[in-house]
Amino acid sequence: MKLRNIAIIAHVDHGKTTLVDQMLKQSGTFRENQQVAERAMDSNDLERERGITILAKCTSIMREDMRINIVDTPGHADFGGEVERILSMVDGVVLLVDAAEGPLPQTKFVVSKALAIGLHPMVIINKIDRSDARPHQVHDEVFDLFAALDATEEQLDFPTLFASGRNGWAIEKIGEEPKDLAPLFDLILRHVPAPKVDSSTSFSMLATILEANPYLGRLLTGRIQTGTVKMNMPLKGLTRDGQVIEQGRVTKILAFRGLERVPVEEASAGDIVAIAGLSKTTVADTLCEISVTTPILARPIDPPTIAMTFSVNDSPLAGTEGDKVTSRVIRDRLMREIESNVAIRVTESQSNDSFEVAGRGELQLGILIETMRREGFELSISRPRVLFQTVDGQRQEPIEEVVIDVDEPYSGTVVNKMSERKAELTDMRPSGGGKVRLTFFAPSRGLIGYYSEFLSDTRGTGLMNRLFHGYAPYKGPIAARRTGVILSNGAGEAVAYAMWKLEDRGPMMISPGTKVYEGMIVGEHSKSNDLDVNVLQGKQLTNIRASGKDEAVRLTPPMSMTLEKAIAYIADDELVEVTPKCIRLRKRYLDPNMRKRMSKQVEG
Repeated sequence: MKLRNIAIIAHVDHGKTTLVDQMLKQSGTFRENQQVAERAMDSNDLERERGITILAKCTSIMREDMRINIVDTPGHADFGGEVERILSMVDGVVLLVDAAEGPLPQTKFVVSKALAIGLHPMVIINKIDRSDARPHQVHDEVFDLFAALDATEEQLDFPTLFASGRNGWAIEKIGEEPKDLAPLFDLILRHVPAPKVDSSTSFSMLATILEANPYLGRLLTGRIQTGTVKMNMPLKGLTRDGQVIEQGRVTKILAFRGLERVPVEEASAGDIVAIAGLSKTTVADTLCEISVTTPILARPIDPPTIAMTFSVNDSPLAGTEGDKVTSRVIRDRLMREIESNVAIRVTESQSNDSFEVAGRGELQLGILIETMRREGFELSISRPRVLFQTVDGQRQEPIEEVVIDVDEPYSGTVVNKMSERKAELTDMRPSGGGKVRLTFFAPSRGLIGYYSEFLSDTRGTGLMNRLFHGYAPYKGPIAARRTGVILSNGAGEAVAYAMWKLEDRGPMMISPGTKVYEGMIVGEHSKSNDLDVNVLQGKQLTNIRASGKDEAVRLTPPMSMTLEKAIAYIADDELVEVTPKCIRLRKRYLDPNMRKRMSKQVEG
């Protein structure tokens, strides 16, 4: 049987997962009457809610006498580590670009990885049925991007299709009658080479995706490089430098057939499979027969750039809303996470009740917190901090490339706010439709918490895309949040009358009836200092009816705090209390006397 392995790469939200859905439907993978969820490849609840792919997934389709293995990759820079490894197990790449937005930072990121390892991408300009589509300009922009990334002559001679992934058609030239995805299938057969593999030698495979399965243990997915793997065969794991990690036996081989994973007795070189049987081998390690001594060349895993402290929830309301509250269950859950997520690093503290969790970005860590919260965990989360490096005695910090698309009237505000965060403007150009595209190099720590402010400044119309660029010398101090917070000075339920009296002090973050405790943040103070207030005091009742005294109290709606917003909002002496039901903000030290003592120590 003929075999092709391809990856679909694109910037977040340019339509990868929707296109794969249509490919599955048109290849007969689903029955005519089968009910399939939209974006069937995004199986995780959070992926469906946010409309992004978080985990790389494999599927395969049959087209006449050919099996096409397809890997749907994440488009978000926080999951970039996944993309790099996946590209090493395919022979071709379909690059999807939005016909209106054109190439964006994540497009540049994934394309640079694909070109560097010698792949020849096919380009699909998607969503050409959009009212603001500009397919020919976008095609030129893709060519310019390839040229800027030092593509070879062969790579620059890329084939292009114009498509509407949602409607399930592709055409070779604008103006042709759209029918189906047959032009795409034909292009894959013509343009993507068969896997260059050797099935006559000993078995070896590079692990590229890792998942922890409750029934099968560790599942390592990759493309078989050489030889054949069979059930119960002895095998071992090798590190990147050839050290033996462990030995074991193959307990399960799973092949990808449509959206299903089907157990098979054996698989040969070139196919993408998941193998169970080893308990310590991880991503970037080689699975091989006992006789093999040389590992397959692998890309190292990217280092984390940002860290947060996850600690036991010690607020007065601890344990009332979640059922997983002790440090032992939190530790077990984090250890399970690092088994299947190689981009996250966990370090235990001296006291054993807190853990430093480091990852590639706020989004990645935010998704971990949201997942744990839904599983019933209660946690206290610290403000994110970037991880510095010291090179030749010089302190260096992570820098990101930020591309912002914004309406012209808001561009001045954005440039000012970014320069306050020590960002350097490198490019400014019109991007059509009255919009300007701004490109910055900005320190990661300056971007923590900026996104919600950016949306307010641009009235929700701005688009911001970030990508890790590298390390650069420390840029100096960046101004922190300028406002103080309003704190509750007692425990109980907030009363509307008391909150109404406090409205002129600043916006509230709670509603009447919310449970509060001493040291909990209930609002934002309009001045720079913190303010302790009583939100529990009701109206004094008397038997005299004064005019206007007992009118219904009308309150301004509170500031809503999502998890990402809360994590970005807090200062260094504050925490986010995360439970399955609530997100609360609080001071690290709830007692006001303790807070004063600790702030004097910091100042001293």
